[in-house]
Amino acid sequence: MTKARAPTSEPRAPNKPRTPPDLHGNAPDSCAVALVLIDIINDLEFEGGAQLRRSAEPAAEALAQLKQRAHRAGVPCIYANDNFGRWRSDFRAQVRRISEEQTRGARLAELLPPSDDDYFVLKPKHSAFYQTCLSVLLDHLGTKTLVFGGFVTESCVQLSANDAYLRGFDVVVLRDGTASETRRAHDMAITQMEHVLHAHAPHCAAVSFVRRESGATLRIRPRST
Repeated sequence: MTKARAPTSEPRAPNKPRTPPDLHGNAPDSCAVALVLIDIINDLEFEGGAQLRRSAEPAAEALAQLKQRAHRAGVPCIYANDNFGRWRSDFRAQVRRISEEQTRGARLAELLPPSDDDYFVLKPKHSAFYQTCLSVLLDHLGTKTLVFGGFVTESCVQLSANDAYLRGFDVVVLRDGTASETRRAHDMAITQMEHVLHAHAPHCAAVSFVRRESGATLRIRPRST
């Protein structure tokens, strides 16, 4: 599925290549696929957090291996994270707080610490797109396919995937790289995204990235029958 582009009012020379908008060096990558991690940096200090932790930690372990493969292939990784109502804190401060205070989510931050070359988006609501710069970043990167992991499957992950689909992105939701408080809620959300968003829902181990001169491509190993 191709993302629609807004027409430009400025004529270009017939054979002049289109260059992406300048973000002053803040987004040097160019890749048709991106890994989007939803609310990975999460203290889990809320009602139901202990229950979520039981499924979130195995999901984070699977995501950590996938993220390593993404980095090796040059695939950008974007952390889309709540600010937990701490409007004076930046993303790095949130990572330090969750680790230093030994919250329930400390293990998640340990498994998936943001790297210096990762991107991050602080979101005020559930969707990674709502009132954030994510669309601008993805447009600059030339991204067409989004691979989603994170928490919670039926809430922030699904609403982010919905918004991605409405914007014309191809959607991949990692079956074992997302988690909910209950298995039933997780499975229902995955099924709905497959049916309504035409999303692929592979396990992390089935996803690989191939580095090319023009940017990495995504491969999903078919399910065994």
